[in-house]
Amino acid sequence: MSGCEKISAQALAAPSIVAEKAPLFGALDLGTNSCRMLIARPVGKEFEVVDAFSKTVYLGKGLESSGRLSNSAMRRTISALHVCQNKLRRNDVKHFRLVATAACRQAVNGRDFVKRARKEARLKLEIIKPAEEARLAVVGSASHVKSTTEQVLVVDIGGGSTELVWLDLTGVRPEDRRGAMMRIPGELKKTKEVDGYAGVKVVDWISVPFGVTTLKDQFNEVEEDKAAFAMMSWYFEEFIAQFGPVSDDFTSRNLPNFQIIGTSGTITTVAATQMGLPRYDRKRVDGYEMTSALVEAEIDRYLLGGPEWRAKNPCIGEGRKELIMSGAAILHSILSVWPTDLLTVADRGLREGILYSQMVKQGFLR
Repeated sequence: MSGCEKISAQALAAPSIVAEKAPLFGALDLGTNSCRMLIARPVGKEFEVVDAFSKTVYLGKGLESSGRLSNSAMRRTISALHVCQNKLRRNDVKHFRLVATAACRQAVNGRDFVKRARKEARLKLEIIKPAEEARLAVVGSASHVKSTTEQVLVVDIGGGSTELVWLDLTGVRPEDRRGAMMRIPGELKKTKEVDGYAGVKVVDWISVPFGVTTLKDQFNEVEEDKAAFAMMSWYFEEFIAQFGPVSDDFTSRNLPNFQIIGTSGTITTVAATQMGLPRYDRKRVDGYEMTSALVEAEIDRYLLGGPEWRAKNPCIGEGRKELIMSGAAILHSILSVWPTDLLTVADRGLREGILYSQMVKQGFLR
């Protein structure tokens, strides 16, 4: 994203804005693969992106085998952070939050890297816990929840971890459900009470310590495409077998008002290729809806075409022909456990969650 792009803030139940001198807000998400930043200001019922940055840095490359961030990966990332620092300074951004996720959490030298980033790039990164990462994913994708939805599963497939959050919205008025998800405070926690959660009940949440990069690295020695996919799917499904509501008859099959919102490069890519886009188009992908059957058919097409077909697909490419299959294995596992007729694709995530949270907290969006 670059230039000036408007992103809907419909998740706010009753938004208002202090129009005079609305300040700029910044949000940086440093993940296992990418360094991404947005700078935006609140405008009416939306926020307007005035600057952005996205760079694939592969910070977590080799982490699964070594347990450490490599020197080359840290150099690439510091270079990207210099660009982010310049953008924040040039735009005179006073309100910002800069977070690092799974790679820095899991690496034995993750905190050392944060100190290095502060010294060399003059940016103070915050390594957030999985609970906070899960909450921000919920806030960032809240604008896609439907007023009729009573049970929602938010899925965020990252490079080094995958967050799943199951919310019960039956205690919230339909017209308030988006705003209620936006106002979930603090680090996410399971609760049977609605106090402090604006009527939202957190049924369950989990952070699986595998994302597209770390899961792929786990099965690097399996060369055959379909065999690797099957093994990754089975392995990931073991981690989520006990996730979700505990009642035996409480399944997605008998929940007419159940919705899955998926936010990740994997899910947006599946949507883009399923639509047959000649190149990725965020405006067409964000908010697109698919059934489990459509997703599975698209994954089958990836397997049938093989690495060469995936490399030639304009929405996948050479650099992601392998990573898309580890992400597809994660998505396949989730939909095997919780099949749905409504998977809503969200081309948004932690950065948007950070921006919304800051703007609400500062009183610019209510």
